[in-house]
Amino acid sequence: MKPIWKNSSFRGKSIRLQVFLSHAGVASRRAAEDIIAQGRVSVNGITVKTQGSKVNDGDIVLLDGKEVNLENQRLYLALNKPAGFLCTSNDPQGRPIALNLLPQKDVRLYSVGRLDFLSCGLIFFTNDGDFASRLGHPGCGIEKEYIVEATGIIPDSVVEAFNCGITIEKVYYKAKTAERIDRKSLRIVLIEGKNREIRRVFSHFHLHPALLRRVRIGPVHLGDLPEGVSRPLTDGEITALSSVERKGNVKEGNTW
Repeated sequence: MKPIWKNSSFRGKSIRLQVFLSHAGVASRRAAEDIIAQGRVSVNGITVKTQGSKVNDGDIVLLDGKEVNLENQRLYLALNKPAGFLCTSNDPQGRPIALNLLPQKDVRLYSVGRLDFLSCGLIFFTNDGDFASRLGHPGCGIEKEYIVEATGIIPDSVVEAFNCGITIEKVYYKAKTAERIDRKSLRIVLIEGKNREIRRVFSHFHLHPALLRRVRIGPVHLGDLPEGVSRPLTDGEITALSSVERKGNVKEGNTW
């Protein structure tokens, strides 16, 4: 049998199936556990649903009938996502997919977190499941900075709501900071990042964001990266991002 993780640090070892799937770029470990439970994975022709099952060098692992191998190279990309693109692997409605903007067509990549269909700006893609799981966790405590432009004048009450906190339909929203750029635009920094938080607060005040662009994630700035273009994260950026812990802290020496 061929070695399925040749040139990998796992060569010659037995590893848990969910760890294997994570390092193969299929999904985070937690998501891989769900995939296994659904009966979508087989090892040497036998469907595996038991968590903690191990894979040995030379075993043949299939996901939905397609062979899965460990990625020898870890990829960490920053994309300036245009509005009108989905952060998903496919769409039944045939809408544009952000993944198709990336130059790496032969590597299984997935997004770290989400930017909704109408939003634009900075988003990461990787084949490192642990990296994606850590940064995508709601409690990781990483800052995300947005520029928001409204179709009309933004009243002071909106800025106050973001800074002091507001409950809308039993959900509490609060930014780390929100400051006015001009009469129709704000700079907002979020940490927890609830689903569509900025849009929900704007809608509560009968406002519509004409532009919602994410310009920073932790130490990584969008800068002058053109829309629809990606770049590899630098070693320094990866080190700083990898230091983020789920409890919301950053290891000593890495702050922003």
